[in-house]
Amino acid sequence: VQLQASGGGLVQPGGSLRLSCTASRGIFSNNAMGWYRQAPGKPRELVAGFIRGGRTNYADSVKGRFTISRDAARNTVYLQMNSLKPEDTAVYYCNTEDPTAWADWGQGTLVTVSS
Repeated sequence: VQLQASGGGLVQPGGSLRLSCTASRGIFSNNAMGWYRQAPGKPRELVAGFIRGGRTNYADSVKGRFTISRDAARNTVYLQMNSLKPEDTAVYYCNTEDPTAWADWGQGTLVTVSS
C-alpha cells in the first residue's frame, strides 16, 4: 500500500481530530505531501499541503483551524483539525501536493462532524 490514511471518526462540532497518513518511502521522500478531502457530491479538494521550501498552504475554509505536519523518519504526514464544523465532513486522503505525481488514492479516512 502506497498511502494509508487513518484517524477519522465521528466528532461533535467544535471538536478536534488528528489524521495520519503513512506513505511509502519513495513517495514521501521525493514529493511534497498534501491532504485532500471529498465531501458527498463534491469534487476532491486540496485542504493543506507542503509547497516549495517547506512552507505550507491551506484552503481558505480551513485556515487557522487545520495544521499539516510531517515526520520524515516515519514517512508520515499529519493533519491536526481543530474547531471542526459540519461542513468539514468528508473522506480525507493524503497524496502528493503535485497532481502530476499523484499515487493511487487508497481508501482515505472518513471524518464526520455532527451533533
